[in-house]
Amino acid sequence: MAKAKKEVVSSETSHASGANSGDRVRISCGTDSYTGVLLPRAAGAEDFITLKLSSGYNIGIKKSRISGTEVLEQSAVKLVGATEKKQHLAKQSAEGKVSLLACGGTIVNRIDYRSGAVYPASTTEEILAGLPKEAREHVRPKILFSVASEDMAPAHWSKVAEAAAVDIKDGAQGVIVTHGTDTMHYTSAALSFMLQNIPVPIILTGSQRSSDRGSSDAETNFRASLAAANADISGVFICMHENMSDESCLLHFGTKVRKMHTTRRDAFRSINVQPAARVFPGNGKVEKLSADCPARKPGAKMAVDTALNTNVAMQYIYPGIKPAQISALSKYDGIVLVGMGLAHLPINLGGDPLAIPILKEAKALAASGIPVVLTSQCIYGRINMDVYTNGRALKDAGIIGNLCDMTPETAYVKLMWVLGHEKKVAKVKELMESNIAGEISERTEIVNY
Repeated sequence: MAKAKKEVVSSETSHASGANSGDRVRISCGTDSYTGVLLPRAAGAEDFITLKLSSGYNIGIKKSRISGTEVLEQSAVKLVGATEKKQHLAKQSAEGKVSLLACGGTIVNRIDYRSGAVYPASTTEEILAGLPKEAREHVRPKILFSVASEDMAPAHWSKVAEAAAVDIKDGAQGVIVTHGTDTMHYTSAALSFMLQNIPVPIILTGSQRSSDRGSSDAETNFRASLAAANADISGVFICMHENMSDESCLLHFGTKVRKMHTTRRDAFRSINVQPAARVFPGNGKVEKLSADCPARKPGAKMAVDTALNTNVAMQYIYPGIKPAQISALSKYDGIVLVGMGLAHLPINLGGDPLAIPILKEAKALAASGIPVVLTSQCIYGRINMDVYTNGRALKDAGIIGNLCDMTPETAYVKLMWVLGHEKKVAKVKELMESNIAGEISERTEIVNY
């Protein structure tokens, strides 16, 4: 920033007369004062100005409280007026080589300082304004929908896949999908099945903490995602913090990743495999960690197939589960049971009088022609129905999934996709137990968990 002459300016105008977004200012409010960087005004919050403090936190100050504004340092980049800025951003986005598909989530949220509530960016200009300046000219933004990730449904997955495919065919060198973190691993799994032989990287990213917080991971995750979207890789990945610092992010394969913590910035973990790559947002370096991380595939013929049968249930098994709860699943076209350990269900072959077996009900579902897939609540490791007598009884009953190491979420998404293409149980079993999009590891690796 260039040094500027100190001056007291009025707070009557949209920001403060003589002060631009990016300037370092001191705001006086009677006997109180606040020093920080002046941020662009959020849409619909014209009666507030926003400062980013040295702590990294944002605060909103009501204009009516302001008695004066002192410009301490001017931004090295002079921002243009609203109309001209909008045209400038539009020009930048038209020239961007990376497609940015916004699907909501904390990473694109803004703060309404009148109410303290968080709201999603509603225009592409707002999306661009919230990005690091040097990143704006590299992306072409498009808002697909603004929803919390818990409201994402299978129909959203198809829309994302179709939009990504269109942009890749139009020449995008990479795709970034901003997404809420809670269900991001469901979407990454869905895209991995719907889009195969992808010539460029598709990077899903989000943030655990909103951009007004000093500990926000939003900018670091986006910078890393942009570097990954330009890297020599291809496929579907999730990009999030590697640890609690801002030094690096990890790329996780889309079908082998899970959110493992409610709040930590490094909430996402690769399951049963090494991460695909490490990304350094500071210098844009991408370091491959897995031999299974493919290079770009120029000229590859991408397969786009979004057909799903969404009449699929996922049922966790727990001690005391009632047989009637298993029988009630007969209304579904496919079922994922999330069992215990190596993938066991309470079947009581020993005849204990206190046990509540569900073997008869599970066997009846399979016998009726409904594919029943078994996974494990353990998350890490591979299921094996051949080790114990109980497991062999399940295998003999026609339960699918032996020797697979899919996460429950990936198995659930995959069963929807498989049933969208095949109805014969034998063929469904073959596909569910075959590796299609990296969801089943060839060998069990020793990884941290």
